[in-house]
Amino acid sequence: MDKAQLDHEFSELYRAHLRDVYSYAYYRVGNHHDAEDLTEQTFLQAYRHFERALAESDGRPLRPWLIRIAHNLAANLYRDRSRKPQTPIDDTTVISAVHTTEDLVEGRDELARILEGIQELPDDRREALIMRFALGMDNREIARAMGRTDGATKVLIHRAIKQLEGIVRQPDPA
Repeated sequence: MDKAQLDHEFSELYRAHLRDVYSYAYYRVGNHHDAEDLTEQTFLQAYRHFERALAESDGRPLRPWLIRIAHNLAANLYRDRSRKPQTPIDDTTVISAVHTTEDLVEGRDELARILEGIQELPDDRREALIMRFALGMDNREIARAMGRTDGATKVLIHRAIKQLEGIVRQPDPA
């Protein structure tokens, strides 16, 4: 395949999966700037290995391959940060909007508990839930992205959901 055709196909891949890669990165790292950086790094690395990935994919979708790259880069980011801890400049997460109903407040509280609970899950379970519910990936795609069998992925997602339910149901210690 010539360079122009390869670049065209990569551009198509980029347009088709930019949102998914960014969403995955955002849910994984939790902030916009790091998610943008991870997305950029993911596509740079993907471009370097695109021709080989096309040859080895046998026509299968490349989204799991892209998510796997993002997963590995996020793991590297966490590992690097654990060696050099950082403190955010502005760590205020107070919601200043006025709530009009008790139901809205309860819904936001429940969502906050779920998002906090996701952070308590082991990495593989958290990753699987992000891929499944934030990106809408099916079990086969998740299995390919995580390097697992379909059956192992199904069990992983089931256990992750059960563990998250348990975390969310625990009474608030405050």
